[in-house]
Amino acid sequence: MAVKEADSEAAGSARDAEAEPRVLVLRALGVGDLLTAVPALRAIGRAFPDHAVTLAAPRALAPLVDLIGDLTLLDHHELDTPLPRGAHHARVAINLHGRGPHSHRRLTDTHPERLIAFAHPHVPRSREGPPWRPDEHEVHRWCRMIAAHGISADPDDLALRAPQRPVPEEATGATVLHPGAKDPARRWPITRWAAVARTERARGRSVLITGGPDEQILARAVAERAQLPPGAVLAGRTDLADLAALVAAAGRVVCGDTGLAHLATALGTPSAVLFGPVSPAAWGPPPDRFQHRVLWAGRCGDPHGKRPDAGLLAIQPADVLEQMEALP
Repeated sequence: MAVKEADSEAAGSARDAEAEPRVLVLRALGVGDLLTAVPALRAIGRAFPDHAVTLAAPRALAPLVDLIGDLTLLDHHELDTPLPRGAHHARVAINLHGRGPHSHRRLTDTHPERLIAFAHPHVPRSREGPPWRPDEHEVHRWCRMIAAHGISADPDDLALRAPQRPVPEEATGATVLHPGAKDPARRWPITRWAAVARTERARGRSVLITGGPDEQILARAVAERAQLPPGAVLAGRTDLADLAALVAAAGRVVCGDTGLAHLATALGTPSAVLFGPVSPAAWGPPPDRFQHRVLWAGRCGDPHGKRPDAGLLAIQPADVLEQMEALP
């Protein structure tokens, strides 16, 4: 079933608002942000079974939204513009985006009957919400927030439906390496990725390198140093739907603290995740799932730094390969 997308103008008429009660949820962020909010999103759907639930998030996330549940996607990017008229006058508006006040005000500007959010002193309508905790895991944060408003959520409810899309034959059981990350602080060196790739090939496993369109040079550099065949580089050749299907078919995933790590968790694919400046206690996979291994030097830094984090550099290829051998 393809995810429904809201018409930002027509959906905002008073007639439509009266015909179908609506819940508006704001989470206008990236892949990892969406996937850590899955338990809260599902709980919201259960709590309002007679309401249409609209998620304000980037349209690019549609392939994953379709795997979560019965949601209507309203294309919205970050908080750069007000929510469109189609998002106005919902019965309930829920802020899964941030602590406020800016994200709170984006929602209150749509004049919902009720606001569910963290408490913020500059937004009076949020005063009944729970306090924000800076050191909380992202999954538990949003489950706790909606629970304080009477909506029970299960933090372990992270699994996505399996994508119904074919993958290349070599992807089945392959080792998927994802060397890229948004910020340099979270990018492990190319030579170390290549060392892991070479060893995986020597172990008889197919190795594929993934990445976005702007990470093709990085992916090719890893493949060249590891002497992988040209077809091993999939960076820039897959959309999000392809990538989800690829991860679901893979035997294991190795990546940094990126959205792909959350995708591996959601699809049940064994993974080894390298953390640098950010603790896995905030963004890591559930610690009780043995099929997901975390590597972290135990120190935090600037996640937006211009150089690889010192803690990330403390992780050696041998450390990663050891954890990979322990994967199911």
